[in-house]
Amino acid sequence: MVKPIQLAHFVFQTRRFPEMLKWYQDVLEADVRFQNPLLAFLSFDEEHHRIALIDLCAVDPDAEQKLSSASGTVEHVAFTYASIADLLENYARLKKMGIEPHWCVHHGMTISMYYGDPDGNHIELQVDTFDTADQANEFMLGEAFTKNPIGVDYDPDELLEKLRNGADAATLLQYHEGPASTPQQSANR
Repeated sequence: MVKPIQLAHFVFQTRRFPEMLKWYQDVLEADVRFQNPLLAFLSFDEEHHRIALIDLCAVDPDAEQKLSSASGTVEHVAFTYASIADLLENYARLKKMGIEPHWCVHHGMTISMYYGDPDGNHIELQVDTFDTADQANEFMLGEAFTKNPIGVDYDPDELLEKLRNGADAATLLQYHEGPASTPQQSANR
């Protein structure tokens, strides 16, 4: 049995982006690792991010005028696996049970699979792509992440086949820049 090795991060959707950003900086003494008008990634330790914020007002300019029912919701919870092999073999195990991810994306610093639980909560299963948190943090400050902080889609069956045919972890973890992905694009495929 392959289990995650740690809880990785939480992602919150908010209509109060500046207030939420300040609150987590104040309460957890978190540092902003990356920020643009849509997203902010914060951490209070060596990890590239423990908390992420999505500004619903950047997604929908009329969001502030709407009911706050979607504000403050947890967008997803992430769990980290020890290796790409563990992540992919867990994918194969779950697929046999009829549980498949609705989005597979290489974020650059993680390779991730997003699942929906029975209540519709998003659960991210991921593996870190860098050997150290410093390397991941450096990637997040680089040009590739600035241009595309979401990542690129990948086919988990293709990666699993490569793994089972002997590809090494470094090859499987490699990031290839491409068009930015969105969960909606992936769900519509």
